[in-house]
Amino acid sequence: MVHILLIIIYLSFISLGLPDALLGAAWPIMYQEFQVPISWAGAVSMIIAIGTIVSSLQSDRLTRRFGTGMVTAASVAMTAASLLGFAFSQSFWMLCLWAVPYGLGAGGVDASINNYAAVHYESRHLSWLHCMWGVGASTGPYVMGWILAGGRTWNMGYLCISVLQIFLTMILLFSLPLWKQRSEISVEQRAGEADPERPLSIKEILEIPGAKEVMAAFFCYCAIEQTAGLWASSYLVLHHGIDAETAAGYASMFYLGITLGRAISGFVTMILNDTQMIRLGESIILTGIVVLFLPFSGKMALAGLILVGLGCAPIYPCIIHSTPAHFGEDRSQAIIGVQMASAYVGTCVMPPIFGLIANHISAALLPVYLTVILVLMFIMYEQLIKKSGKG
Repeated sequence: MVHILLIIIYLSFISLGLPDALLGAAWPIMYQEFQVPISWAGAVSMIIAIGTIVSSLQSDRLTRRFGTGMVTAASVAMTAASLLGFAFSQSFWMLCLWAVPYGLGAGGVDASINNYAAVHYESRHLSWLHCMWGVGASTGPYVMGWILAGGRTWNMGYLCISVLQIFLTMILLFSLPLWKQRSEISVEQRAGEADPERPLSIKEILEIPGAKEVMAAFFCYCAIEQTAGLWASSYLVLHHGIDAETAAGYASMFYLGITLGRAISGFVTMILNDTQMIRLGESIILTGIVVLFLPFSGKMALAGLILVGLGCAPIYPCIIHSTPAHFGEDRSQAIIGVQMASAYVGTCVMPPIFGLIANHISAALLPVYLTVILVLMFIMYEQLIKKSGKG
């Protein structure tokens, strides 16, 4: 039974990634059909991001009341319905409307299922689960491209992914008896709590030693990942003079580095603990940034991007997995919820800030920008270790 549930959780992570890159893959056709500026894709992404932040912050309350299995099933169902709405949208404002439940569903399942996996499974499974997210994120655009190449519309691409999500929702509903309730909290952990089942407020979470530090570290990590992924191609074109088509292929290697890195990290976690994995990842990111600084050919820059991707690989899953150890299982859902919210803020805010830097100063400053964020992440994570005393 336990193995069946683990397989379902792996399928859920693939499901998480499937829709993530669909908008980017289909937008070159969608914006022309809707007769809107190409930049308006950012509005849809922003609405989705706001929804994920809101639902992440509510994940502790919802999970305590309904359980991880029900929250996951309901969230995936909401995402499936939203994708179905995207498929039948005939105007831009309809996309914006359906982006609201899509963001709420995505954030709910992300925070809830990450906490469940962190509490009940070893660190290697977190790495492999997030590797499966990468598989889903890569498969979504492939499905869309295959459908468009076959002469069908982008609507059909969204419809196909929606059907897959509906199928997963049915599996999750049938699997509800397999989901265990939150692990029993020891008497020592309950001591001093008037109501251990009461969800924590944002103020109470921020007062927990190390909470602000882990939020800042997570913010910085996602800022590095999203900024590097979004601006890698432009950096290669504007700073190294590589043609756009080649640069796009090079930039995709960054995400390949993350996906393959997480597959490898799952095995390395059998030797190193979470803190060691995070420090290793930070060191590899720094090495990649140093390579980006070197005044050599575009191929050297490609090597730097791959190294940054490999370095990113263990950090996200290992921060998630170490959360129950740092803060206790009784508070881990609340902490992971705010971690996810801060992560989404990082992905929304930091890449556009570098866009302003690239526009008004130079895209060549990408390695400098990444270095500053990496140093801040290192300081915040080390402060977390110091405050929690669990390195």
